[in-house]
Amino acid sequence: MSTNRVVIFDTTLRDGEQCPGASMNLREKLAVARQLGHLKVDVIEAGFPVISEGDFTAVQTIARQVKGPQIAGLARCVPKDIDAAGAAVKPAGKRGRIHVFLATSKIHREHKLGKAQDAILRLAVEGVKRARKYVKDIEFSPEDASRTEPDFLVEICRAAVQAGATTVNIPDTVGWAVPNQFGGLIAHLHDSVEEFQSGKAVISVHCHNDLGLAVANSLAAVQAGARQVECTVNGIGERAGNAAMEEVVMALKTRKDFFGRLTCGVKTNEIVKASRIVSGMSGLNVQRSKAIVGENAFAHSSGIHQDGILKKRETYEIMDPRDVGWGQTELPLTKHSGRAAVAARLKHLGFKMDDADVTAIFAHFKEIGDKKKFVYDDDLVALVEGHIAEVPETWSLDYLNVTSGNQTVPTATVRLTKQARRKTDIAEDAGIGDGPVDAALKAIDRITETRGRLMDYSLRAVSQGKDALGEVTVKVDFGDGKLVAGRGASTDIFEASARAYLNAVNRHLNNSKAQPRKRRRQP
Repeated sequence: MSTNRVVIFDTTLRDGEQCPGASMNLREKLAVARQLGHLKVDVIEAGFPVISEGDFTAVQTIARQVKGPQIAGLARCVPKDIDAAGAAVKPAGKRGRIHVFLATSKIHREHKLGKAQDAILRLAVEGVKRARKYVKDIEFSPEDASRTEPDFLVEICRAAVQAGATTVNIPDTVGWAVPNQFGGLIAHLHDSVEEFQSGKAVISVHCHNDLGLAVANSLAAVQAGARQVECTVNGIGERAGNAAMEEVVMALKTRKDFFGRLTCGVKTNEIVKASRIVSGMSGLNVQRSKAIVGENAFAHSSGIHQDGILKKRETYEIMDPRDVGWGQTELPLTKHSGRAAVAARLKHLGFKMDDADVTAIFAHFKEIGDKKKFVYDDDLVALVEGHIAEVPETWSLDYLNVTSGNQTVPTATVRLTKQARRKTDIAEDAGIGDGPVDAALKAIDRITETRGRLMDYSLRAVSQGKDALGEVTVKVDFGDGKLVAGRGASTDIFEASARAYLNAVNRHLNNSKAQPRKRRRQP
């Protein structure tokens, strides 16, 4: 590998999914992974195989179906973890990677592990060697590296490389570092470990955003000799999130005058599409002012700025919006468009759909087409995301009627259906509330015998026009402290709200049946 090439290691499906309420089902993870493949990231960390059957299946499926990037599975330096990761990434063949980690900082050694430095060194070496039985591509992470004593960090990096690690990742696990300090640490490691200088092993960084410095720290590390950056689409992740992939990539591309000959292989015009897919699948909306992918990223309201843009774009834009995927919407479809045209457009948008999926989406397309004049690409993407996000429907929305106004009590009548063996049960109820949405949700609670607490509600117009498709995303707490995401789309915002809440209810009911093992925290 060229010493000028920066490897982009995407951990959206692992660390990104640790964000509360961002849990994705298999179809959603696969959709994200496929787009990451289109984006041409170098490595996809697909999950933590040992923590649940769902995570194992997701990593294994992605390893089998997604071509191009290396597929990594996370594991502690524990035999059962490593064995599970090895089995999960096996379908990827030579593209499989096992990422093992072990805490190294003094506070973690004393208070979490209760182990001395020599024991940590031994476990790290054993973990790397065991992983080598399954794959040749091994990554080792000394968890909480930014708070680890530099001399001990050098020692464990050297030991890991000599044991067979091809990448050593330096995580700023709690977002404690600042750029100058972190860059200095990376430079110290690069100068102290011969394998980093020769290119036999690569220094990676994994920065969290607790102080808002994840991207800055990552770029400082690259300047100091790191050649892999671990990041997530939209910067999603545990607590304040991770380094945002799109910001790291575009900084390297836009500031070649500063970063010199450093390059990465990301196909940047796929960035906006990736952002939208991750947002839709995770239920985490992108802040309007978010760099690169936010709706306002290239908006200019100042008259002076607008005048400058018209005269020469570069006066107020440091990058072309088209380079990251903005402004690429095709001519819209109409209700008269046939199934073949819809299928062709789905393929153009990068979605891999079988005949059954296309048939289901086309049915929804016709429903939308009857309600609005044009169906735009964004509308189609919303329909696909909604289809992928579907879970086994314990309850389905059959009928909704609401009454509201400033001179009446908001009321909602809801009829739901439930498949019970060979028959369909129908249940109907009505509710009143502070508004028609509140009333509908109360009626759904009574019918489904759930008690959800709405913790977050967002509504966005998917496309343009007065008849735009409205997409509602909700986060619901059903009493166990876990946030369950739900989403629904319709030209009617009340219907979209009811569908989103019902989607969350069905997820909750299915999760309760599955009873997955408790998630462990990772770096």
